[in-house]
Amino acid sequence: MVKIKIPATTANMGAGFDCFGMALNMYNELTVQEAEEFSVEIVQAREGTAKSHLTKDNLIYQTMARFYDEIGRTIPNLKLTQNDKIPIARGLGSSSACIVAGLFAANELTQRPMNKDELAEMACRIEGHPDNVAPAVYGGFVVAVMEEDKFNFVKIKPSDELSFITFIPDFQVPTGKARRILPQEYSRADAIFNISRASLFIASMMSKNWDNLPVSVDDRIHQPYRGKLVPNMDVIFKHAKNIGAKGVFMSGAGPTIIAIALRSEAQKFEKKMKSYLKELPNAWQTFVLDADYEGALIL
Repeated sequence: MVKIKIPATTANMGAGFDCFGMALNMYNELTVQEAEEFSVEIVQAREGTAKSHLTKDNLIYQTMARFYDEIGRTIPNLKLTQNDKIPIARGLGSSSACIVAGLFAANELTQRPMNKDELAEMACRIEGHPDNVAPAVYGGFVVAVMEEDKFNFVKIKPSDELSFITFIPDFQVPTGKARRILPQEYSRADAIFNISRASLFIASMMSKNWDNLPVSVDDRIHQPYRGKLVPNMDVIFKHAKNIGAKGVFMSGAGPTIIAIALRSEAQKFEKKMKSYLKELPNAWQTFVLDADYEGALIL
């Protein structure tokens, strides 16, 4: 039997489209054991859990089957037990958590034929880009690039001075829909805008220059387009900035919004935002989260 804990992740973080990601201290847990017949038990189902999650179409099982095929072995009958706290289709890396969980579980059940870097590279190939899977594997803030099949990354430990206040609405934005809304081409001005902000964000995270964060999370590649799928996103951004956020950005493909605040002020900030969000049409859950530093763990 294998038990694994996998963190939620936020990707892009403003200007770092498809290459920035950070692990957060919200977790899914997975237990896998060989059994006489295949089964899936979901202990804590999130909104959006589909019937397919209980069959062999389950993303964790599909990932495990791909791992067994990669190493030339036949996958046995398995019982999967999922305790899912990461919301589905909200921009917090639920699918990446499934992929990483499946790879780590299969690796353990087959006596670890792959090391962590090889698992991360395989996760990137399955997901198609590294921004969520890399921090899910390694923890922390990760800048990652795929060049053909080669995975290049740098992990940076986020400062414990920061918290990440997460606003999760009562509606989903599937990643496929969020990708289709993006243009095929961008202007030189927009490219320069994002390169400069992404560079400033990394430098600010490393130097702890928090005054730069509000500018460094600005974006012209995905947020202006995906924001159309998130009612009141602009007014939430504006209000969060007005009450002292160090930066506000759409998490992944959305619709979750994250505000960066000093940890010493995070609870007070969340209280003010929670009061404000109650005035908006949709229901929003709020969480004060911190960075996860370890990534996926075998328990």
